[in-house]
Order: sequence, then C-alpha cells, then structure tokens
Amino acid sequence: MTKKIILDTDPGIDDAMAILFAEAHPDIELVALTTVFGNVTIENGTRNALYLKERFKMAADIAKGASQPLFRSPVGPTEVVHGTTGFGDFHVSDNVSGQLDPRPAYQYIIDTVKAHPHEITLVAVGPLTNLALALEAAPEIAQLVAQVVIMGGAFGENDHRGNVTPYAEANIHDDPHAADRVFCAPWPVTIIGLDVTEESFFSAYYLDQLRHDAADVGQFIFDISRYYLRFYSQKVGLDGCHVHDPSAIAYVIDPELFITRKGAVRVVCEGPASGMTIQKLDTRKYQTDEWSSMPAQDVAIGVDAAQLLDLYQKSLIDYAHKQ
Repeated sequence: MTKKIILDTDPGIDDAMAILFAEAHPDIELVALTTVFGNVTIENGTRNALYLKERFKMAADIAKGASQPLFRSPVGPTEVVHGTTGFGDFHVSDNVSGQLDPRPAYQYIIDTVKAHPHEITLVAVGPLTNLALALEAAPEIAQLVAQVVIMGGAFGENDHRGNVTPYAEANIHDDPHAADRVFCAPWPVTIIGLDVTEESFFSAYYLDQLRHDAADVGQFIFDISRYYLRFYSQKVGLDGCHVHDPSAIAYVIDPELFITRKGAVRVVCEGPASGMTIQKLDTRKYQTDEWSSMPAQDVAIGVDAAQLLDLYQKSLIDYAHKQ
C-alpha cells in the first residue's frame, strides 16, 4: 500500500539522496517537502528543495519552515560537510522557479494531517523544530498521524554515540528542546539514529555505479557527493559516506530491514551533553523519574545494510528508466 509522507528536511547532500529515494519508490507518495534550518540556512535549503522539484518534475508541495531553534542559540550551517549552499560543489541558481506553499511548514503539516487523518507519515531528517511547532499549535495531530520517522540521535549501539559532540548527533543537537518534545508526544515515533545509519555505507564505487546506471538522477547524486566524499576522506578516513537520511526512507518502505527496541526517549537540553538521546529500557519506577510517564518509542539498533543498499540502488535505477 502506498504511504503518503511529508518529508521535513534541511537539504543537504544526504537529504537530497533521501528526497530522490522517496520520489523514486512506488510505495511512497511524496506529498510535500517542508524545509528547516540545519545543514544550510532556511533560504538555501528552501531553494534547494525548489530546485529538486523543478529538475525532477516532482509533484510535492514545498513549504518553508523554521529558521532557528526553539530556545538555544543557532549552531549555524554545517558547511564543512555540505558546502556553503548545501549541495557541495554544485550550486543552485538564485533564479530557481517554483511556487512555495503560502503557509509556514508547521501549519502545512497541521492542515495536511487533519485533511488526511491516519494517512500521513511524517519523516524528519533535520532538526525537529517544525514538528515541535506543529505539536504546540495543534497537539491533537498526535492522534491523527500514521507514524513519525526520525533520522537523528545516537544511543551507543554498535559503538555509535555522536557526530558533532561525543554524545550528540547533529539534528538533535541543533534543537534539543524540539527533539525532546517530539519524542515525548503521544504519537508513534521510530528513531533511525547513528546506531544504524553508520552501519550502512555508500562507497565511492557504489556512487560511481549509480551514475552509470541511474541516468540523470544518478549523475546528480554523483555530482553533489564529490564534496561529501572529500569530507569523509579527510575528516573521517573513509572512501565513501554513511547512509544517514536515506535510511529513514528505507524504514518507511521496508521496516523489516531494521531491528528496533521500545522505551521512552528523552533528550538532554542543556550543558556539555546537550543533544544526547537516552532511552529507558527497564520497567522499574524510580523515585525521580521523568521517563516512565512518557510513551515508549521505537529506536533502531540493527540494520540489514546489504539489503538497504540494494533497495536504494534498484529504486533509483527503476525510477530513472521510467523518466
């Protein structure tokens, strides 16, 4: 059955990889891209989303979202990873055509979830500010979504704990207060964090083959990945890149690719551990306990990386041949 998704994103090289994956797969109807600050400024991210819509003739709506966190001081774009404008060495023209939805992203999310009760999956691959704002303005949407899938966080599984601090993943660190609100809301959340995204790997060879086999979409992914791969080579020592944002889309398509565990999740919001995600795994009630009253959410702790890579490759190749 086709799943309707709103993809909340800060495009972003791996965001573009995820957006095209969602657009490509026949089991997903990409209803909208809602943009948020993070990898890039909100202006650059929104322009990148409009560019993708135009270049690949996407039907998805585009709604511009939050430009800064709820409370904390902005960290700023991650130019070292994604380049100045978000797509590495590939720069989108300032003259991109395309119409934005007039509503702010959080209102677009509210209206669309209410218009399609129990049909919309929210997939968030950037800071969770738009989702938190939507919950604040209309808490009833928590009972109306199909599910919420988040790329973010790190729980120490498979020895993965953080990528911007020793214990924080970038999306959560960018707006920890928003993340805590989203994880504690009474809706079904699955968190696809570094515990699994760093277990999957797009090698340089894999991306080169995609360029050969997936026509224009493969060429575009190859082009934007050059900057990304330089970062991974120079800073991480890898000949390729981890599969971060596309892993969230893979979960929506085929949850059986992942092993998950249940437990309430909280986010550290202040101090040197800000952005750290912690899951309560036992059933004990403690004297001081700000976990047990929260809903149990799913956290991914294992992934079939080979099947995920096959799914991504096949989806984009099939999509390219239909264009």
